Amino acid sequence: MSYIKDTLFSLSASYASGKVSEASEFAFDELSKYLECVKSDKNMSFYGVMKGESDYTLMLDAHIDEVAFTVTNIDDNGFLTVANCGGIDLRTLPAKQVLIHGKQKIKGVFISTPPHLLDGEQTFDDISKIKIDTCLGAKDLISPGDIVTYDIKPCELSYGRVTGKSLDDRAGVTCLIELGKRLKGKKLPINVCFSVVDGEELGMRGAIPATFDISPDEAVAIDVTFGISPDVTSDEGGYLGKGAMIGVSPILDKSVTDKLNTIAFDNDIPYQNEVMGGKTGTDSDVISVSKNGVKTGLISIPLRNMHNDCEIIDLKDLESTCDILERYILSGGVKNA
Repeated sequence: MSYIKDTLFSLSASYASGKVSEASEFAFDELSKYLECVKSDKNMSFYGVMKGESDYTLMLDAHIDEVAFTVTNIDDNGFLTVANCGGIDLRTLPAKQVLIHGKQKIKGVFISTPPHLLDGEQTFDDISKIKIDTCLGAKDLISPGDIVTYDIKPCELSYGRVTGKSLDDRAGVTCLIELGKRLKGKKLPINVCFSVVDGEELGMRGAIPATFDISPDEAVAIDVTFGISPDVTSDEGGYLGKGAMIGVSPILDKSVTDKLNTIAFDNDIPYQNEVMGGKTGTDSDVISVSKNGVKTGLISIPLRNMHNDCEIIDLKDLESTCDILERYILSGGVKNA
């Protein structure tokens, strides 16, 4: 469990900055320890392959990118206007600490109006009105188009739970690295392709070319889903600490879903089901319709405070995800189903 936590913390603390992603570089280096071949593409995504005893290929997918911002304007006092990259809850932004990835890394903070000066309740419906304060005239260091990320380090909470930024979906990438470690040197009945993709938060841009290039026989996407909390009910999410959530949806392949459930049940691995009426909001939506179609499953990790800098997950749910997928791979997936 300590290896999983250390890997997750390293990924969470890493940033995505323009064309260079510290998180991608870390994941690339870690997976290269276990995979026979690692290949990068033009979208900052990469994948590696563990060869099996047949030509049948299972693709495992997780996304490395995080919700962020991009600078659109800089005034003479160093106040920045930004646009969001991915889904951002504007209510949470005032007083958040951020890091601007310009010619050098510059710390800043979203401005928060003192409550003494408010006339009634403050509303947040336009991100361009919530400026970032850098406390300097930064036009020589910051340019429009520079990326801005949350600036916070992950930390451990009680009972195996952790908090940090970009656990969506660095938790999934952590599972890929852990699976690479577990499967290294084992005899596999099928090929396993570990795909770490960029751009999920901007329309699943990484999974589309990655799946086309890999052309797998089947796939399982690993992502996060809503964790139950006072404002998230049991029909909207899953319980933290009660196991991975195996997706059930008309767009997901029933044979993959059924076998994932059977593997978890037969091996007494904690799991939950997440039932959806259609699209899942994950890479599995586009993977399943790549080329002439791919049998696709989904495993999600319950997460609280999604798309914020204080996301919370339970490490036991990562372990459950890895346990299910390890046995699923060693069983050959649905190759003979």
